[in-house]
Amino acid sequence: MAQILGLGGVFIRCVDADAYRRWWLDYMEVDITAWGTMEWSHLDTPPSHTMLSPFDNNTEYFEPSQHRVMINLRTDDVVAMLERAREGGMLVTGEPQNTEYGIFGWFIDPEGYKIELWQEP
Repeated sequence: MAQILGLGGVFIRCVDADAYRRWWLDYMEVDITAWGTMEWSHLDTPPSHTMLSPFDNNTEYFEPSQHRVMINLRTDDVVAMLERAREGGMLVTGEPQNTEYGIFGWFIDPEGYKIELWQEP
């Protein structure tokens, strides 16, 4: 049965995403990936990772939510979890996307936050 496996990451809108990244690098010594994210690996079975990812303030990626935060959750079945969200009365946004990084799908939760579901490849 489909389930949420854990936190994939937290995505936040920033007035200056580059300055935000630099602060984390300079003061907290957190490595920044080529994608501009901060990632931490876990030795789960299977191995996984979580990330903190700053986005420019004007990003459309969080839409239709107006919140400044989007949450990414790892799952073993994006399509089934989107169906559960739909059955629970939530707005599913767009169609699932199958990419080289895995399958992604989105819905708006009861508080208006955009939730990104991620099924790793």
